[in-house]
Amino acid sequence: MITKTLALIKETDFEFENATFRIVANRNSPEIELAGFKIGPFKEGGEYNIRFWIARELVKAGIVHFKEEESLDAVKLYKIQWKERVQSGKRFSSLPENFYFKLRHYLADVKREATIRTEKMREYEKTFGLSRDIINCRLKKIVSLSSSPAQTSQILQNLTREERMIYNHLYKVISEWRSKILEEVGEP
Repeated sequence: MITKTLALIKETDFEFENATFRIVANRNSPEIELAGFKIGPFKEGGEYNIRFWIARELVKAGIVHFKEEESLDAVKLYKIQWKERVQSGKRFSSLPENFYFKLRHYLADVKREATIRTEKMREYEKTFGLSRDIINCRLKKIVSLSSSPAQTSQILQNLTREERMIYNHLYKVISEWRSKILEEVGEP
């Protein structure tokens, strides 16, 4: 089951890599051919929808940047962490679309910067801690919900796709285990 879950996460990552993200051109740029794709031309300040993997390369080249709502930063992570902590034990705050995918890429970018500029190491440590706290808080809630009777779609609506995979897997394992333990004695 773990292998299946990891395969589903890889599949989800592949889908996100090929999903379109909103970018803004930093400067005028002629048409570019990248891995057989022709993109552009770009006009400074213009907004475009481009697949993530292409946008990432254009960001590295300084040609574009992700539109504000598409990206994560330490301030957004802090707000997410705070909202998650104030929610009751069975409630989840909503996360930005493709949250875990964006989180991994954001952390990788900050870590890369920290290896080049040591003053960024503190930022990496802080954002890594916030990320771990968000994940742990949500995982505790998922484990608790999966060991309870089946949940309504209203309770599960704010789970991400990855979290729903974990919930479904845990719910199935726990339900089967519970049934196996009690099946020999039967209900009263």
